[in-house]
Amino acid sequence: MNWLLVIVGGMVGAPLRYLTDRAVQLRHDTAFPWGTLAVNVAGCLVLGLLAGAASAGAASAHLQFLLGTGLCGALTTYSTFSYETLRLAEDGAGFYAVANVIASVAAGLGAAFVGVSFAEALWG
Repeated sequence: MNWLLVIVGGMVGAPLRYLTDRAVQLRHDTAFPWGTLAVNVAGCLVLGLLAGAASAGAASAHLQFLLGTGLCGALTTYSTFSYETLRLAEDGAGFYAVANVIASVAAGLGAAFVGVSFAEALWG
């Protein structure tokens, strides 16, 4: 049963990642990968909320499989982040490459922290 929850979550997360990435990137006329940054930060926020809820006993194992492993696993993308950063560096956009790494790590960790804190305030 758990594998089915992961599949269902992934079936939502993968197209959501693609559509969000495209929608965000179309609004920015730059080489910086805003779409990938947006989905990764959103996924970190959701995962932080879920982790905080789970730690407070407010999120079942089924919800963790569905949202944590399935949705967030398909929504976020470390491989695309890595590829886009490498591509920026190879194309001579070193500033954007470094900015992408710093922004992704800082915003991702920040979003996860906010998610956990919010969940603890609600259920802790």
